[in-house]
Amino acid sequence: MGHGGLAWRAVRAVLFRFDAETAHRLAFAALRFALAPAPLRALARRLTRPDPALRTTAFGVDLPSPVGLAAGFDKDAAGFRQLGALGFGFVEVGTVTPRPQPGNPRPRVFRLPADRALVNRMGFNSGGVERAVRGLRRRRGDPTVVGVNVGKNKDTPEDRAACDFAAATRALAPHADYVAVNVSSPNTPGLRDLQAVERLRPILVAVREAAAGRPVLVKIAPDLSDEDVDAVADLALELGLAGIIATNTTIARDGLATPAAQVEAAGAGGLSGAPLRERSLEVLRRLRERTGGRLTLVAAGGVFDADDAWERLQAGATLVEVYTGFVYGGPLTAWRIARGLTRRVRATGHERLADALASVT
Repeated sequence: MGHGGLAWRAVRAVLFRFDAETAHRLAFAALRFALAPAPLRALARRLTRPDPALRTTAFGVDLPSPVGLAAGFDKDAAGFRQLGALGFGFVEVGTVTPRPQPGNPRPRVFRLPADRALVNRMGFNSGGVERAVRGLRRRRGDPTVVGVNVGKNKDTPEDRAACDFAAATRALAPHADYVAVNVSSPNTPGLRDLQAVERLRPILVAVREAAAGRPVLVKIAPDLSDEDVDAVADLALELGLAGIIATNTTIARDGLATPAAQVEAAGAGGLSGAPLRERSLEVLRRLRERTGGRLTLVAAGGVFDADDAWERLQAGATLVEVYTGFVYGGPLTAWRIARGLTRRVRATGHERLADALASVT
């Protein structure tokens, strides 16, 4: 599959001539078209299938690999079957809001190639729960493990936020394997304020009830103070949540290799990719120490290769998610990461990922 890397670099060079959002739409449409026939999806799945050594159980769900695709790529559950055929252990769709909304004005996604990063201020552009439910109904017979990431509409006042999250969960949870609560995007005014424990509690209580037994996770920002990270961890334990996703994008712009003028031109929004790696890892380690293994931790932010994934797994994550690494790395990203993880498992002398991690941590 070495030639696949060369082919992707050629395709990426063409895609990167377009603005980032247009390139995403073109690439995603091409993927959905190419793997629309079930026999082709089945063939792709066989070619990219993770080694059985990577089988993982998280919050009661069996996954073929701990490497998943983060929310944001497939916002309306339009292509999770095709994405699942690329070797991902799971695909998280969304963020889905109860009612459709267009998001922020374009342009709203920008590449920072010198940093292997993206800046986005999409603003929860969503077709709403009805469109997502139509997409998720295509799951029949498809083996892809699917999570749904839910949010609130921009025009919903803070005192009604719990209603939005519950409504989205109620509609989507029956069609998904887990629900992720997104209170950490920087692109919906006031949303991150909901991470404060006194505001977060009623939202999580409402979602847990609406989920009707589906596992519920909360996704947090890397920009939280250590004390706030601890507080969210304590709340998640108190309420019996399934886990925490660490982390979303950052509003920080420290230490970038990209020229300042280019960063300023990109403007406000969440920064994702390699610059997020260090802080996301710090948050993950803090959560592990605080929760003592009582919650499933999902690591996201700056995961590009097997080294990144292995480091997160050793630091206490059960699962890892990629997004920007997929944009830069192409369709074989999950396959390459899984292959690298399998080599690391074998190098420990074990046959299972869990045993290998236990021997090195």
